[in-house]
Amino acid sequence: MAYDFDLLNVERQGRVATVTIDNPPVNVITMALFSELDKLSSELKADPELTVVVMRSADSDFFLAHFDVAAILDRPIGFEPQRDAQLKPFHALCERFRTMNKIVIAQIEGRVGGGGSELSASFDMRYGVRGKTKVNQMEVPLGIIPGGTGTQRLPRLIGRGRAMELILSGDDMDAETAERWGYLNRIFEADEIGPYVDRLAKRIASFPPSAVRHAKQSVNQSDKPWLDGLFEEAYLFEQLLRTDDARANMQRFLDIGGQTREGELRMDDLNAELGDEAKSEN
Repeated sequence: MAYDFDLLNVERQGRVATVTIDNPPVNVITMALFSELDKLSSELKADPELTVVVMRSADSDFFLAHFDVAAILDRPIGFEPQRDAQLKPFHALCERFRTMNKIVIAQIEGRVGGGGSELSASFDMRYGVRGKTKVNQMEVPLGIIPGGTGTQRLPRLIGRGRAMELILSGDDMDAETAERWGYLNRIFEADEIGPYVDRLAKRIASFPPSAVRHAKQSVNQSDKPWLDGLFEEAYLFEQLLRTDDARANMQRFLDIGGQTREGELRMDDLNAELGDEAKSEN
């Protein structure tokens, strides 16, 4: 599938797509960028050969900023607000990334804030740079609230009290705090983050796509009541157990040393070999 955008550069390598955001000067989510992100999300979701998406920025100081405040001021307000019967467009964008059967990774080297933070929080993993990455929810100081999933997603991601602090203070959350609170998976030195994210993306993409996709689907059920999640997990497990990829990889695991003392002591290497085997067969 070919991807053609003005503010986003998409490169495909095997089952990995790397998206670079480039909307100077600070990657504000203008209406043009929002339109491209919306179109991109639909195209990524529909791409059957894709397993992993990495999102990064052409500007290492700014990953993705807030929504264009001028555009928000232009929204019509000459009527009483009503509760919606369907998701707002930005909510739908975030949900599309959160639920699509691709693993979505944010490489946040610089600042992320407002709607950019809300979108990033909908991704599966986020990585930052020690001493440089900063997260800011700047809506309450403007007199509004994070209205692009932030008040719902952030408490689930970092906990209620911490979400309240981030949302209400308008203060920057530094990389070290963001990692400790769980907003960022890990933080790296500036020259380490790119190689790590690239290696992780390729490793995940080397495993059976059905297992990767079902794993995300199952983890997403953790927002449901406990028993509902367990029933869905068991159902997805049974589906995978019947796939050729799963049965071949489980036998391969035994053949290369799984369930031996020597093999179990180097489990990460065994897993990499299983991925290499899958790549050689595709």
